[in-house]
Amino acid sequence: MKLTIPTWLTLLRILMIPVLVLVFYLPFKWTNFAAALVFGLASITDWLDGWIARRYHQYSAFGAFLDPVADKLIVAVALFLIVQGHPTPWMAFWAAVIVGREIAVSALREWMAELGQRATVKVAAIGKIKTIAQMVALLCLLYSVTPDQPARALPWMGREIFVLGDWLLAIAALLTLWSGFAYLHAAWPIMRAAEKTSVDTQSAKGKISPPKRE
Repeated sequence: MKLTIPTWLTLLRILMIPVLVLVFYLPFKWTNFAAALVFGLASITDWLDGWIARRYHQYSAFGAFLDPVADKLIVAVALFLIVQGHPTPWMAFWAAVIVGREIAVSALREWMAELGQRATVKVAAIGKIKTIAQMVALLCLLYSVTPDQPARALPWMGREIFVLGDWLLAIAALLTLWSGFAYLHAAWPIMRAAEKTSVDTQSAKGKISPPKRE
């Protein structure tokens, strides 16, 4: 299997996940900035691998599979770190909404792919807006949230940036629900048609009697 440049960038994004976790828990004043920087670099590789793939037609089946997996992994890990560093009910709720929606939409896309209708569940404009709000929110929160061990000074404008990230995360979670319902609405007619076809097939099989033995 030949690895393209976009696929290498995607693999690099996955390797950044343990680095993000390690940096987040280091007991130094600069680690908030470093954690946000690691996540920011990972977000840049997400944009860059897509741009290179489109610009130079470097597509691969493995890359198409790995890219969304890498995105969901680093977003989920960042959310877990933020909730652990700022364990409030609302922060946990928004994180659960975002992670839960990603799992549900991934399952929906898998099912639609089995039906040969994967293109029906594609990224809409609202999904792109959600992604931008989510990435900026996570950058702000990683920069401003400090894990409760050991205590260290907040970075520059930590409170203001935290409030911005907190609101953006709430907006991203609401957009996540909106885009999730949009995906479901687009896929619903095909799901109903597939269910009807399955029922009709099972009914037809039930009406066919086994051949008689002579």
